[in-house]
Amino acid sequence: MALPPLTIHLAAPRGFCAGVDRAIRIVEMALEKWGAPVYVRHEIVHNRFVVEDLRAKGAVFVEELEDCPDDRPVIFSAHGVPKAVPAEAARRRMIAVDATCPLVTKVHNEAARHHENGLQLVMIGHEGHPETVGTMGQLPPGEVLLVETAEDVARLEVRDPTRLAYITQTTLSVDDTAGIAAALLARFPEILVPAHDDICYATTNRQAAVKAIAPKIDALLVIGAPNSSNSRRLVEVGRAAGCAYAQLVQRATDIDWRALDGISSLGVTAGASAPEVLVNEVLDAFRARHDVTVTLVETAQENIEFKVPRLLREAV
Repeated sequence: MALPPLTIHLAAPRGFCAGVDRAIRIVEMALEKWGAPVYVRHEIVHNRFVVEDLRAKGAVFVEELEDCPDDRPVIFSAHGVPKAVPAEAARRRMIAVDATCPLVTKVHNEAARHHENGLQLVMIGHEGHPETVGTMGQLPPGEVLLVETAEDVARLEVRDPTRLAYITQTTLSVDDTAGIAAALLARFPEILVPAHDDICYATTNRQAAVKAIAPKIDALLVIGAPNSSNSRRLVEVGRAAGCAYAQLVQRATDIDWRALDGISSLGVTAGASAPEVLVNEVLDAFRARHDVTVTLVETAQENIEFKVPRLLREAV
């Protein structure tokens, strides 16, 4: 019996970004340098497959520094940590390696600079997300106010409306953030805007690729973790761009096949913390059920690479 035809529009760029790739390399190099176990505060990146792979190699994932012994290295995740965390690691004389994405560090530095200039910060972000917690934790309590929606802007109570600046989480929806930024500017005309967009290049590029394929497809599959902000935004962007059905899956075994019954065209992408092996796994799952034609839809090329910390490049 002939398999039903299916055209898969494969988004590019997709999957690992430079910050995620660097963070994973940091854990692997730390294991090579100091041996197992190496402790990692929070998931190094939001992907279960990646975390389990590193755990099998000897990484121990914990939520707080207090769960780490003093005599083993500790790595801070790609999302960044509040200032108090490395300070406590230094007090305990721990070997600490910072795997914070350099683009998140850029936002931290931006916040610190505005604070030194006497400005109060407004952060556009998701409450409780590790990146938001880490960024807000760069400054004393009350110095960074969080907004998640344009409606939140109307409820803001600021110290001085003429002494404000805003920053954003790096993994947000470009379109949603633009609306919140517009609300901030409307209410606080003198608020300082970021010199360069805080939303990272990888988030922007992956969203642009989804927008390009959304009008051509019956359904969209985003490969990524449910706690991955950039992956969840890709689902939202796909729906907003005209795709009637979008599904977030961690891997091929999570696909809801009944929801995809009868489709003739499918979009596939992956969040910035999802490895390409999971994309190939999903493509193979569709090849087992369909006569698949894969069309690459490339909207940008990425060649950015971030160096690992010097501590790891030095000999033992």
